[in-house]
Amino acid sequence: MRWIAIFEDKADALALRERFTAEHMAYLDAHRERILLPGGMRPVPGGALQGGLWVMEVESREEAVRLCEDDPFFRHGLRHTYRLAVWGKAFPDRRVTL
Repeated sequence: MRWIAIFEDKADALALRERFTAEHMAYLDAHRERILLPGGMRPVPGGALQGGLWVMEVESREEAVRLCEDDPFFRHGLRHTYRLAVWGKAFPDRRVTL
């Protein structure tokens, strides 16, 4: 089942982001079989990162929660909150390369 997570960062958390980016990226890489499409979000092109979005392939909501809350950015307090939702691709047979 595909889930999305939309993350919001705490305000003025740039130092936390810089400090834990390497650990966060290693986490994403270690879970690439389940966190299929992770990325940061900015309010405008070139603006500061203020959150993130993941597309995950997991068996349950509980597994999605575990992945979100075990992420170093969450564990170290960068993330203010996140929202989970089941996601369905509009054209399931169409392959997409980003």
